[in-house]
Amino acid sequence: MKVAVSCGMHMIHSGRLETGLVTFGGLILFLDWIHLADMSFLKSSLDLKRPQTICSWPRAALLLCALWLVASSSQAQRPNVLILLADDLGYQDVGCYRGPVKTPNIDSLAAAGTRFETFYSGCAVCSPSRATLLTGRHHIRAGVFSWIHDASQRSHLLKREQTIAEVLKQADYATAHIGKWHLGLPSNAFPDKPTPDQHGFDHWMATWNNASPSHANPDNFIRNGNPIGKQQGYSCQIVADEAIRWLEQRDQADQPFFLNVWFHEPHAPIAAPAQIVGEYGAQKDPAAVYSATIDNTDRAIGRLLAHLQKTGQRDKTLIIYASDNGSYRDDRTGGLRGRKGVNWEGGIRVPGIFCWPGKIPAGAVQQVPAGLVDVLPTICGLLNLQRDASIHLDGSDLSPLLLEAQQQAGAASKWRRQQPLFWHLQRSKPIVAMREGDYSLVAFRDYELPHQNMFKEQWIPAVMKGRYTGYQLFDLKSDPQQTTDLAQQRPEVLERLKAKLLEINDSIMSDATDWSEAP
Repeated sequence: MKVAVSCGMHMIHSGRLETGLVTFGGLILFLDWIHLADMSFLKSSLDLKRPQTICSWPRAALLLCALWLVASSSQAQRPNVLILLADDLGYQDVGCYRGPVKTPNIDSLAAAGTRFETFYSGCAVCSPSRATLLTGRHHIRAGVFSWIHDASQRSHLLKREQTIAEVLKQADYATAHIGKWHLGLPSNAFPDKPTPDQHGFDHWMATWNNASPSHANPDNFIRNGNPIGKQQGYSCQIVADEAIRWLEQRDQADQPFFLNVWFHEPHAPIAAPAQIVGEYGAQKDPAAVYSATIDNTDRAIGRLLAHLQKTGQRDKTLIIYASDNGSYRDDRTGGLRGRKGVNWEGGIRVPGIFCWPGKIPAGAVQQVPAGLVDVLPTICGLLNLQRDASIHLDGSDLSPLLLEAQQQAGAASKWRRQQPLFWHLQRSKPIVAMREGDYSLVAFRDYELPHQNMFKEQWIPAVMKGRYTGYQLFDLKSDPQQTTDLAQQRPEVLERLKAKLLEINDSIMSDATDWSEAP
């Protein structure tokens, strides 16, 4: 590094120069980025064992000013981060994924950014997938086995987990969560469950699970721990209103922000304005109402994007759009096998879009498989942020696949995932799935569980010790619908992937929390 401080006729130099110009009072500071390893000048200036010249302390003070200004400049240059998450949105619902719903605003993100053709949820149901998104870790490591029922379960996102919000908060971001939470909130039975502020969010307005009684006029939102009563309007628009309000009311407008917006749509029970429903069919047609909830959400996203544009933040914001799991409608999975709740492709493949103007190429389509598990390490990679390296992540940093500069340098061709994508859901058949390259490996339980939808925490010991049977192998490049089992034809591939699946599984289970034994 080289820092050049001009003051009168004197010039101080130290290290390597990367160009930049900052003014401070009567000083002109030529600098761009500080490499802290190159601090020999500052060390010598502050060495109390050496006789101090009359210029030493002023010189050190000038350099400290330079360091402070560079740090401030770095913060100002960091982008905002906006995550937009749909609930139960299918792989082929929105326009840019060849879907039937009119979604011009979501499509604009794909046009201005990079769309992943094969992007995956963290799980085939909501709570676990959200835990994976926030932590970059398999949801069982984070304390979440299945979807959470706060009134009867101790389960929640563990406070020990480092979330995206906490990483960004450490980098002096303002943070907010708006919308569905479903990672555990205090209940009468379990009043000590953590709230979003204990996971790094300065401000939050959320629901335990779904908007109730439906998307229309919900009455179960909680703002910073306080119920706010019945709201007029539709959930997605109420969420957008709160997000815009928070952006307008922030104390430090120049502070970068992380806004985590998790919509309720199109999760049932569904509702949408009659005018929008009419664009897709009859008012009582479930498919028409389903489509209208997505259309309405797209309009809410459009309002949020318009606010960012009006305030000059649009091009300074990294935007990530995805869904928590696949659709519950068989006709919205793009012909893939299965749907929400099962570990076939239709239950776990979702849209995935990354948009950051000037940094991420516009209109690109990425064929490399990726997923919500990659979001935390990717944000750290894109923004050059530090996280707790002692915490094992199951996701990988996608920034070499996304950043235009790295693509031009050939980094994308050398990129490798640190471990295969892996899914586990107790009630699913198959219970586990893993993707490595073009191959998908699935397996079934070798033990029985009761036939009921809601997960019971007393099942956890059996789940942690359980093994698998009935392995099936698919080549997703030639057979995305998973119709032809190749296990018998490719035994060497099968055995290699089985070994990896069991290795990942055992690592995850060794981190698991047995809520059945919790006090």
